[in-house]
Amino acid sequence: MKLMTLTFLTVSVWGFSQIPNFPNMKTPEASSLGNYSNQTFSNPRSNVPAVPNNYLNGNLSKVEEQNRRMVMEDFKRVEAEEKERKRQQSELNKDAEEMKFRGWVENGRSMSYDLPTYAGKAGIQSYYDAFDKLSSMDSENYSLADVNFTVENAFYDNKRDLKSFKSGIQKTAKQLLQKMKERKQDTESDVSKNLMIFEYFSKDMNLGGTTHKAFEYDFKDYLGEKDWSKMFVSKLLKTGSGQCHSLPQYYLMLAEAMGTEAYLSLAPNHSYIRFIDDEGKLRNIELTNGMFSTDTSLLESGYIKSEALQNKIYMNNLTKKELLGMAYFDLARGYVHKFGYDEFVNKVIDKALELYPNGISPNMEKANVSRARLLSVLQRLGINPQDKNDLQRTGYFPKAVEQFKQLNEQFNTIDNLGYAEMPASAYESWLASLKTETSKQESEALAQRIRLYQLQKQKEKQEQDAVKKAQEKKKQEQKPRYIPIDPSKL
Repeated sequence: MKLMTLTFLTVSVWGFSQIPNFPNMKTPEASSLGNYSNQTFSNPRSNVPAVPNNYLNGNLSKVEEQNRRMVMEDFKRVEAEEKERKRQQSELNKDAEEMKFRGWVENGRSMSYDLPTYAGKAGIQSYYDAFDKLSSMDSENYSLADVNFTVENAFYDNKRDLKSFKSGIQKTAKQLLQKMKERKQDTESDVSKNLMIFEYFSKDMNLGGTTHKAFEYDFKDYLGEKDWSKMFVSKLLKTGSGQCHSLPQYYLMLAEAMGTEAYLSLAPNHSYIRFIDDEGKLRNIELTNGMFSTDTSLLESGYIKSEALQNKIYMNNLTKKELLGMAYFDLARGYVHKFGYDEFVNKVIDKALELYPNGISPNMEKANVSRARLLSVLQRLGINPQDKNDLQRTGYFPKAVEQFKQLNEQFNTIDNLGYAEMPASAYESWLASLKTETSKQESEALAQRIRLYQLQKQKEKQEQDAVKKAQEKKKQEQKPRYIPIDPSKL
């Protein structure tokens, strides 16, 4: 399952050192020329009489020469007035543009830099309630079934029934324990319990008088891009098919109900189950194909860096705290799919990171929230994030610049954790590689080894129990017997 695809802002690597030092804006002074914007200037040349031909050939009398000078002066005056009018209009336009620019900057600096809220929309309250419920849980001691139901129920507007959900899990757990007793398997053994749960997932089984079919992998919309309910355990139970999110979640709930230890581990776009066998070794259960897998097969995907292993973001057993952190992540993703990004998502993801600081999925979602917030701010400022020249105008808004820095810092955090994006096609190819004949043979050989070692341990335990029982019996026989005395015979 692809937990999250991070879409990077196309200008995310744009250096802030490239933002120019913008000049300080001065308050424009009022023009001393007055407001001429409403004045109408008629064409002054329309009142000037036509120039006689003799004005042009220089054959003028004294009076005519005087008149010519007057006409030429009229022309010069009109031209000077027209030039002054244009100058005054240019000054007014410049003042207006500067005032408009100042207003844009002032409005941009005073506006909210948060994401617009979806509060008030139908179904929102169920997510607020779910967050409060998760927040009230003890991060070290909680029910996985309760957590999972809380997340799914929020998506369904709090219309699902917790009692029926949990009773179904408890019923299956009891049936599996009963099956173990019928087979004379050790119901106290964590290994035996895990093998039984694994068989329940991977093989057809007669359970409680009915035939339970092995779960199948749902390849159709397995990322939940069109239908987010594809991620849910409730969908798995209803249809008998799921993916690498719902299958491991259900496994863990059954393990909890049966009182055994199992762990969730992550790989690129993937999650799987681990348990400790009788040799003290961690074993990987791949529920997408019903086989045991090796660490080598996970590393062969090619998308697990050494930094990722060092930072324990992959191939590491999640603690109870970290599991709860992933539940908050699931809650946030369901909200985004149903409504979109707002500050509530950021609140949920911050809680997820509080519990699981190195969680790659919560860290990626944190970057997505920051990206959505920044794009919202740029849109409201009228700045095109695809245009580097236009993007320079962000320098007028310190809060926007700070958001750029925060986004790039989050990208750096993700890179430093060792994340490498695995395309969906590569993930599907990797899943297919697990189904080769060689992989099947390796899985069966490993399963046989676990079973044989487990049977050996069970036999040793039975022998130890028999010895212990014989010792107890012998000890009881060696105790002095108390014979009651009849007083009448004294």
